[in-house]
Amino acid sequence: MTNDVKATVRERYGQAALRVTSGEKSSCCSTTCCGGSDDPITSNLYSAAETATLPEAAVLASLGCGNPTALTELKQGETVLDLGSGGGIDVLLSAARVGPSGKAYGLDMTDEMLALARENQHRAGVENVEFLKGEIESIPLPDNSVDVIISNCVINLSTDKSRTIAEAFRVLKPGGRFAVSDVVIRGEVPAQVRRSMELWVGCVAGALTEQQYVQNLIEAGFEEVGIEPTRIYEFEDAKAFLAGSGVESEVLAREVSGCVMGAFVRARKPQ
Repeated sequence: MTNDVKATVRERYGQAALRVTSGEKSSCCSTTCCGGSDDPITSNLYSAAETATLPEAAVLASLGCGNPTALTELKQGETVLDLGSGGGIDVLLSAARVGPSGKAYGLDMTDEMLALARENQHRAGVENVEFLKGEIESIPLPDNSVDVIISNCVINLSTDKSRTIAEAFRVLKPGGRFAVSDVVIRGEVPAQVRRSMELWVGCVAGALTEQQYVQNLIEAGFEEVGIEPTRIYEFEDAKAFLAGSGVESEVLAREVSGCVMGAFVRARKPQ
């Protein structure tokens, strides 16, 4: 199952990158909308002022469920790492905030996304950015090397979330901040939804519960752990992301309604 999920995620996000290069809006958090303006998870996450500074392809490739750059104050000279950086939108926004004396890394396992992100970096003329190939379960950076870790609707896709969170803890400097947007489960999600590969790639089936997320962060060594709901997906939203997934969308949407939420997840590595 682990390798199947990883291969499916890599394929789906590679396809999303290729759609963007042809000028389409893309979304992997919805199995039906695929970039439509009515996508309940990915729509309206960034301000016009933010997107105005970015290449169009970076905006089109935004596949997240929140705006992690709004989660924490980024200071000049800091080093930021984006886990699952996709087309690079959050890396480029972070690079502007940390300034020339800072650094923004993006980590992604998909060649097509890395190529798109590097092209977006080139078009934006940003120098304090580096995109790395790798998996979020094994971050290719040294211990204690990063001030802030961000991520946008990616940790839920990991097949080993406790290891991903432990890796985030490892590379953070003492006092470093973990500030991610993610899909989080509140309550019980039907087993049929959990088993669906389409929904795993679509950000729902693989999501942690609030309690699991908090437990994983604390077990890794984090403190000041908090989860703040930003969007709670109700019946109509549930129908949208269940449709086309091979499950009984109308029936299951009633059970899933209110159980799935976009959330800001914050924590700090002790000094």
